[in-house]
Amino acid sequence: MEYTYAALLLHKVGKDITEDNLKKVVAATGASVDEAKVKVMVASLTGVDIADKLANASVSAAAPAAGAAPAADAPKEEKKKEEPKQDSAAGLASLFG
Repeated sequence: MEYTYAALLLHKVGKDITEDNLKKVVAATGASVDEAKVKVMVASLTGVDIADKLANASVSAAAPAAGAAPAADAPKEEKKKEEPKQDSAAGLASLFG
């Protein structure tokens, strides 16, 4: 998680997300730096528009919260009719003679 947070912090302050910058941010937190994770993070974010992804993420996260408010107006679901248990048991009995 610290690598994700470091990348988001670099994006927020307008710095390039490079291996060196990511290492500096992670090291500044006191965590040990894993070179492989740094390389994977930088490679996975190459060519990604982080601002666009964050904008879309906040819209989709806010949508369920907004949709939950008018729950009182939503029609109630009808309960399914359950089959009588005797009928289903009779069907099983026919399998065994």
